[in-house]
Amino acid sequence: MKFGKSICVLNVGGTRYAFTREVIRDFPLRRVSRLHACATEKEVLELCDDYDRERNEFFFDRHAQAFVFIMLYVRSGKLRFVPGVCELSFYTEMLYWGLESVHLDSCCQKRLDDRMSEIGLDTLSELDVGVSGDESQSSGSPVRRLTGRAKWLETMRKTFEEPNSSVFAQLLASVSVIFVLVSMIMMCASTLPDWDTAKRNTVEEHRLIRDRLHHIPDIVRERSQWTVEAVCIGWFTAECIVRFLVAKSKWDFIRRPLNVIDVISITPYYVTMALAQAGVPGAGLGVAGVVLRVLRMMRVFWLMKLARHFLGLQTLGLTLTRCYREMVMLMVFVFVAMAIYSALAQLLEYGLDLGTQNPDYASIPAAAWWVIISMTTVGYGDVYPVTVGGRVLGGMCVVSGIVLLALPITFIYHSFVQCYHELKLRSARYTRSLSVEMLQ
Repeated sequence: MKFGKSICVLNVGGTRYAFTREVIRDFPLRRVSRLHACATEKEVLELCDDYDRERNEFFFDRHAQAFVFIMLYVRSGKLRFVPGVCELSFYTEMLYWGLESVHLDSCCQKRLDDRMSEIGLDTLSELDVGVSGDESQSSGSPVRRLTGRAKWLETMRKTFEEPNSSVFAQLLASVSVIFVLVSMIMMCASTLPDWDTAKRNTVEEHRLIRDRLHHIPDIVRERSQWTVEAVCIGWFTAECIVRFLVAKSKWDFIRRPLNVIDVISITPYYVTMALAQAGVPGAGLGVAGVVLRVLRMMRVFWLMKLARHFLGLQTLGLTLTRCYREMVMLMVFVFVAMAIYSALAQLLEYGLDLGTQNPDYASIPAAAWWVIISMTTVGYGDVYPVTVGGRVLGGMCVVSGIVLLALPITFIYHSFVQCYHELKLRSARYTRSLSVEMLQ
C-alpha cells in the first residue's frame, strides 16, 4: 500500500480492528489482503464501502457478528455458523470476504447443503452477495449466473427428483406412482396358478391358435400382460434415462441404491426379449433363467419410490438414517441375549442327557430360533421347552426380551416425532409455494 499510515484500521459494521501493513499483506481473507496492493484511493473503494485517509480506516458495511466468527477462523482455523443467523446469510458474508464452503467445518457444510437443497439452490447466484463481477471471476467463487441450458437442466432435475417443486412435477410423480402400482399388481397376478398356466400355454401360441382355438382367451390375457408390462418398463426406462442425463453428478446418481435397483429390475425384461427374439426359451437357460427371475422380482423394491410422495415413508426412512446407532445397539442387545439363551436352552433341553432330550433343541442354532421368537413375543408354538429348567429359562427369555427391545425404543420414537414434524413443515412450505405458483 503506497499511501496512509503504518497502522490500518478495518471498520466492519461499527467494530474496529487495527492491523499493521505486514499483517494486511498476508491476511487470510482475500478481500483484506488485496488492500495492500491498492495504489490509489479509487482502487481501495472498489474493495470497501468508504475510506478515511487521515485515520487510514477502511469501512465495510457488513454483518459485524458474522465477521467476528470469520476472525475466529483466521485465528483458530475453524469456521462455524453464527448461532441465530441464517446459513445462507452467513455464507453470503463468507463469499464477500473471499471464503468458500470448503472452509466450513463438516457439520456446518452439511447444514449449508441441506439449506440450499431445501430452497432449490445449487449456488448463490440468486442472492445478493455484494461481490463485483471482476472479483468473482478472479476469485473463482461459485457466484455465477446460470446459462439457459443450465437453467433448463435444473428445471428438469427438479421436475423428476422433487415432486413438490411444481404442478407439472406433481403430475409427473402421480403418473409414476400409477405405473409403479400397475407394475406391482401385474407382478403379483403373474404368480397366480391360472396366470402361470396361461403363460405356459403361450409358449406355443402359434400352434395353439392353429390347432386349439379354445385357448385364445388365455393367449389374449397373456398378450395383455406383456403389453402392460412393456408400457411400464418403457416408462421406467425413459424416466431413469432422463434422470441420469439431468443429474448434477452422474457418479452420485449411479451410487444411489434405488437407482441401482431400477437398472437391475429393468435389465431382465430386455434380456428376456432379446433371448425370445433369438429363439432361446427362458426355461432352457438353467441357472441364468433363475437369476433373471430373481432380478425381475426385485421390481418389488420399486415400491420404495413411493417414499418420494408419501410423508409417512419419508419419515420412516429419515428416522432409520438418524437412528442407525440405536438400531445397531438394539441388534447387539438381541444377538448377545440370543447367544446366551440359545446355549443355555440347548444345554437344558438336550445337552444334559437326563432322559428327556428335546430334539427341537439338538443344536444351538436350532435353539436360537426359539430364542428369537420368544424374545419378540411371537411364539409360533412349533418349538417349546419341555423340561422345568427350560420353561424357567423361557420365562426369563420373554421378560428380558421385552426389556431389551424397549430400551432403545424411546430414542427412536423421539427421533421419529422430530423427523415427522420437520418433513411436515417442509411439505407445508412446498404447498404454499405451489399455491402461489398456481395463483400467478
